[in-house]
Amino acid sequence: MLRMMNVSGELCWLACLILTVDLTLGLGPYKDMEFTFLLSAGSTDCFYQTTARNDSIEVEYQVIAGSGLDVGFVLVSPSGHRLASDFRRSDAVHMVDPTEDGDYRLCFDNSFSKLSEKLVFFEVIMNRQSSSAHGGQKEWADVATPESMVEYKLEDIRVRLDSVHQHLEKSRQVLTVLRTLEARDRYLLENNLWRVSFWSCLNVCVMLTVAVTQIYTLRRLFDVTTRARR
Repeated sequence: MLRMMNVSGELCWLACLILTVDLTLGLGPYKDMEFTFLLSAGSTDCFYQTTARNDSIEVEYQVIAGSGLDVGFVLVSPSGHRLASDFRRSDAVHMVDPTEDGDYRLCFDNSFSKLSEKLVFFEVIMNRQSSSAHGGQKEWADVATPESMVEYKLEDIRVRLDSVHQHLEKSRQVLTVLRTLEARDRYLLENNLWRVSFWSCLNVCVMLTVAVTQIYTLRRLFDVTTRARR
């Protein structure tokens, strides 16, 4: 019971540590979403992501902590079709292209585990192809002038800024994934350290008990032999 309370405390600490970073990004429609949450034992939690038609989304999840490091996952389209279904997996990546107009449902299932809660991280990457590119071009077109004395045109600057923005977004996503992997590795390391320490202490106690028993038995044997000779 004490060990389960310690594990629950570690999971809560990891969740608070990661949520302080993830919640600063914000949640909303047509935005990339990153979230870390604690999935209770024997429960199922669902999240919704709004998308537009003919876009694409990428869903990635990882189980950071918890017994077995596995959960069930279901991705359901706005029309009710099941697009992806995983059972007791630690991580996976699913791509939907093209998307429908509406809310996609992401459900994480821990109903098969009645005792252990799981710390789960998931990320939804939106690749908008409809309004983002045209909207940005329209804004730059309104600002653009027929003739300019600068070395680079506004269109060239826009292309370069878009490229920099895409690289920064990709770098941020990679750093987020690496952060979750580090949290999961730290949890496994601490859990394995406790097991190794426990079994090492148990083996030392058994060895000391056997040694004391052997010494006591040998001394008793020699005492009996000495008395018999007398």
